[in-house]
Amino acid sequence: MSKTKEYTNGEVTVVWQAEKCIHSEKCWKGLPGVFDPNARPWVNTNGATTDEIVAQVSKCPSGALSTYMNDEDKSNEPIQSEQIVEIAKNGPLMVYGNITVKHPDGTRTTQHNVTAFCRCGASSNKPYCDGSHKKVGFEG
Repeated sequence: MSKTKEYTNGEVTVVWQAEKCIHSEKCWKGLPGVFDPNARPWVNTNGATTDEIVAQVSKCPSGALSTYMNDEDKSNEPIQSEQIVEIAKNGPLMVYGNITVKHPDGTRTTQHNVTAFCRCGASSNKPYCDGSHKKVGFEG
């Protein structure tokens, strides 16, 4: 079961999908007034302007963080049909676009926008990356 949390300042909502997080630290190193991994809740949407939050979240390499404007009609969002695969240096295999992942037990999950797949073999959330490559010193 996926762990998804939403945090809002009334204008923008930050969505965090924990199972996608690869712990790149770009969120809190880039905007520590909003993202603080030692605080609970760890996202404070009143810690910066809406534009600053949207700009920082867009830098999330795994897609674990995303935003939507609260007054948007989300039913009209464009769907990316092309898939792009990128190998992150010393990190995961990044797949951009909509994909379906077929698991060994035959179940399927649909992923949207960005999915990070483990390349180091140490993830406890396989086939997805959980940031373990940093702990094990993966190079590749």
